Amino acid sequence: MNLAAMDPKAYEAQLLEKQQQLSQAFAEFNAPKLEVFASEPANYRMRAEFRVWHDGDDLYYYMFDQALQQKVRCEQYLPASTLINEVMLALMTELRPNHALRHKLFQVDFLSTLSGEILVSLLYHRQLDNTWLEQAQALKLRLSEQFNINFIGRARKQKIDLDKDFVVESINVNGQQYQYKQIENSFTQPNANVATKMLEWAIDATQNSTGDLLELYCGNGNFSIALAQNFERVLATELAKPSVDAAQYNIAINNIDNLQIIRMSAEDFTDAMAGKREFRRLKDQGVDLTSYNCNTIFVDPPRSGMDDDTCKMVQGYERIIYISCNPDTLKQNLEILSKTHDITRFALFDQFPYTHHMEAGVLLERRK
Repeated sequence: MNLAAMDPKAYEAQLLEKQQQLSQAFAEFNAPKLEVFASEPANYRMRAEFRVWHDGDDLYYYMFDQALQQKVRCEQYLPASTLINEVMLALMTELRPNHALRHKLFQVDFLSTLSGEILVSLLYHRQLDNTWLEQAQALKLRLSEQFNINFIGRARKQKIDLDKDFVVESINVNGQQYQYKQIENSFTQPNANVATKMLEWAIDATQNSTGDLLELYCGNGNFSIALAQNFERVLATELAKPSVDAAQYNIAINNIDNLQIIRMSAEDFTDAMAGKREFRRLKDQGVDLTSYNCNTIFVDPPRSGMDDDTCKMVQGYERIIYISCNPDTLKQNLEILSKTHDITRFALFDQFPYTHHMEAGVLLERRK
């Protein structure tokens, strides 16, 4: 992280540079004009991680500045949500004089929400005992007077939840409230306001859809839950068990009745769709792939993108919505997808201001 580059006054210029880079990089695909969705220039990250430095009686958060090649003390952190910054100060005031809580503490992770809930994970190079637990419970009681806060203690092969290991985010998407369970150490979109714009863009891109939707890499159901309104049925896949469990919780809490999520990798699902293998888990969950009429597929793969076989499977759908956190692998995948589909919408979502990272959205429609 280059902390010196975090200047809200320079944000618009940095965003314009990203916009130009992305447009130029994908010019060969004849994409339409880029739709740009900006971030707030400060307090946009809902999660943050800090190492902890012990200096005699002093104790403080720090980050490593790549430009300076040294650690930098962080009393506050401009990208982090206002709630994280407030808790950072209050927590450190509590930790400094408390030997039981600070002893061999090396990292603090924060997961916050727009709805005012925050989860704090304290990571240690020692095993946690009853004294730690008593002090942590007392700490939670004191800070709960100011914040809707919870704590987790972590050490090697040890995890202590004081109450729960998740938060529930509540966001407004086109005037409708959605709630999402977000589990500690599981993937969530870090920039909640931009993530909301991504949902609104995807909903708009799938207006007037027919048939069913298939989603790969669905995580906690973030997109599939919001998109269910535009389709008769939605079938979604995800491999990570904590994410699948969160997705089932989110389906229930949002009263979605036309969405089914199965725990399966994209590669295995590709084999199932091609009839190469039979999977007992599909039968056990009562999933009949032949009963779905999926004209649209939604993919939000990891940074490595999709493998060639998955790309070829995805080509079988009339409409493809592709959300990418890595323009390089998106470009590689488009070299396959663009042989059969045209890009009809192209978007930049600035999830990560002041960095080179870009989140892109593409709608592809089969060439007539």
